[in-house]
Amino acid sequence: QVQLVESGGGLVQAGDSLRLSCAASGRTLSSYKMGWFRQAPGKEREFVARIIWNGGRTAYADSVKGRFTISKDSAKNTISLQMNSLKPEDTAVYYCAAGPSYNLAYRASTYNYWGQGTQVTVSS
Repeated sequence: QVQLVESGGGLVQAGDSLRLSCAASGRTLSSYKMGWFRQAPGKEREFVARIIWNGGRTAYADSVKGRFTISKDSAKNTISLQMNSLKPEDTAVYYCAAGPSYNLAYRASTYNYWGQGTQVTVSS
């Protein structure tokens, strides 16, 4: 089992920055991929960014590329999502997730463990 706890959400204005963190515990993460997803009201959960724990390879959704950066801290067993130039359409509940790294697909169904989510609201 992997336990994930997100933090760092909040209310910001358009153009501001916010940093989300996800603390992982329960298992070594060397064989995992770690992802951020988001879900806005009335919409499906969507992929935001992913990092492969062993090696640090990253991937991003087109909608956040160039604005968001995913990173990991191996010493602290955490991942972060630095979000810059935030837009109102970035408003959503953001979830941290972990899944086996042998499956590089972006689908939410390829992730086994999920955090409880943290709300990000961007006002115009």
